[in-house]
Amino acid sequence: MAVKIILLVVFFSAMIGIGVYSRKKSTDVNGFVLGGRAVGPWLTAFAFGTSYFSAVIFVGYAGQFGWKYGISSTWVGLGNAFIGSLLAWVILGRRTRIMTQHLGSKTMPDYFELRYKSTPLKIAASAITFVFLIPYTSSLFNGLSRLFSMAFPSIDYSVCVIVMAILTAVYVILGGYMATAINDFIQGIIMLIGISAVILAVLKVNGGLTGSLIELAKLSATTADGKEFLGGFASFFGPQPIWLLGVVLLTSLGTWGLPQMVGKFYAIKDEKAVRKGTIISTVFAIIVAGGCYFLGGFGRLFVTGSQVDPATGNPVGGFDSIIPSMLQSSLSNILIAVVLILVLSASMSTLSSLVLTSSSTITLDFIGQFAKINEKKKLVCLRVFVAFFIIVSAAIAILQYKSSIAFIAQLMGVSWGALAGSFLAPFMYGLFMKKVTKSAVWVSFASGVGITVFELYIMITKTTFANPVVNYFFSTPINAGVLAMVSGLVLVPLVSLFTPKLEKNDVDKMFDCYNDKVTVEITEALGD
Repeated sequence: MAVKIILLVVFFSAMIGIGVYSRKKSTDVNGFVLGGRAVGPWLTAFAFGTSYFSAVIFVGYAGQFGWKYGISSTWVGLGNAFIGSLLAWVILGRRTRIMTQHLGSKTMPDYFELRYKSTPLKIAASAITFVFLIPYTSSLFNGLSRLFSMAFPSIDYSVCVIVMAILTAVYVILGGYMATAINDFIQGIIMLIGISAVILAVLKVNGGLTGSLIELAKLSATTADGKEFLGGFASFFGPQPIWLLGVVLLTSLGTWGLPQMVGKFYAIKDEKAVRKGTIISTVFAIIVAGGCYFLGGFGRLFVTGSQVDPATGNPVGGFDSIIPSMLQSSLSNILIAVVLILVLSASMSTLSSLVLTSSSTITLDFIGQFAKINEKKKLVCLRVFVAFFIIVSAAIAILQYKSSIAFIAQLMGVSWGALAGSFLAPFMYGLFMKKVTKSAVWVSFASGVGITVFELYIMITKTTFANPVVNYFFSTPINAGVLAMVSGLVLVPLVSLFTPKLEKNDVDKMFDCYNDKVTVEITEALGD
């Protein structure tokens, strides 16, 4: 207990100290929201990675998908690394940085207004961001509940939520984006060390990697068509590869349309930093995401007997109980303390990114649209809404924990699907294609939100469909999110073919930023 408390005190003291140190970087809106667009590759790459991988991934998704797909769930982590990180940086990184600076855009809704010459698009995008980021932020606390009760059984979980919320609010309010980025770097290092130590300790229980795979191969899995598959959980693609592909697509491609993720590209310093950041971010994702899902793949070796519901074949305590069961049976008290810091790091880094995105969106894109306020008042509003979003998300998390409202814990997938389904296609196409229209963007917003809300209704009412294709896409928030993203990617270019285009001169001026010409003096005036 003493070790746990000491580690927590050191960790929290460092976070607050960085917030105080970063105050001088957040004296104006540009500094508070984007760090002055001068953030280096290491800080940006770690900020991207730590915002990507939260406690929901470590405790919830790793346990759930490891249970369903076994060791093949590692593909989810690799997809996150190579699609969600590497390709995102390669395809979006440089063009996002150049275009947003050229347009003077600070947020994603702001980008939609300036790129498509439409203030209503900005208001709609800010409303979507506001509505769907709140349940996302509240879901971050869910991963803490099991681990916190395991590490501190005598302390109420609500205390942990409140302390974490207060400390996150303090350093974000004080230091803005720069404090978040520096803290993300430290938290990212903790995550790298922690996940590596946990994997080694867990595998050691069953005789190392080979012994663990042998034990896993003894278990029988069920394929999508209901057939028995002995050794399926230890196989390369697992018992249900098509369902696994849906998970890979949503959790990987979805980052391309999330405001809190894409916003990291707005702030990066220069071209050189983009190239370095690409490599750093990918390596970070391979270790953290790949490690989390790889670890989750061995969950069935630690949840057995009376811990499994014979009627459903799932853990009695739910999927969120899998990772804590693994850790409790295989880690020392010191390692449990390290894991607690790891999960706190993952949660606080993502939480800070989300509340900064939410507060900047509501202040700059919504309130700023209807009320003319100066720079000083905007900074005050930004800080007030940081506190507001943290309070609301913490309250929802405590409500879920106290009342056991199960569907709140699933809202991360709903939020991810709505945001990525709405924003991915018009944001990405807008960076590359001159002929994308306002009407196409509206269609993408409508399809992304519409599909997600319909799936939420299906989830709450437990409705099923006779058509197997429809039933597949609306059986989980993940499948619905993939449908929303794919629909946007198809509809935006299709609708753009038949709807009025923007003024050619306006669009040409926007895209001139990719082809700026410079004049330099020659070093030799005489030829041969």
